[in-house]
Amino acid sequence: VQLVESGGGLVQPGGSLRLSCAGSGFTFSSALMRWYRQAPGAEREWVAQILGTDGTTNYGTTTYKDSVKGRFTISRDNAKNTVYLQMNNLKPEDTAVYYCNAISLPATYWGQGTQVTVSS
Repeated sequence: VQLVESGGGLVQPGGSLRLSCAGSGFTFSSALMRWYRQAPGAEREWVAQILGTDGTTNYGTTTYKDSVKGRFTISRDNAKNTVYLQMNNLKPEDTAVYYCNAISLPATYWGQGTQVTVSS
């Protein structure tokens, strides 16, 4: 099983980045996919999630941490086994290592993280 994040980097305040997370080794389409982040000296925190196929109409439902609502968008492409996090209007407080998380019951998987730094 692998989750491989990419797309991090250094960006100025107000800028944008798109993170990608490619999954393999599990049934991606049905997995609940989440993004977390961890700033220096802080605990890892949940940022956003998107539901997988579950046989109901809930597929693709997204939820966000309040502080990123309206700025971040999570999406998925099951044909590419990839989940994305589009981050707009970035702020210095968004600086963190961003981690991809997959829940494919009964297991949960983590990526290695990608650094996002927002600074002028």
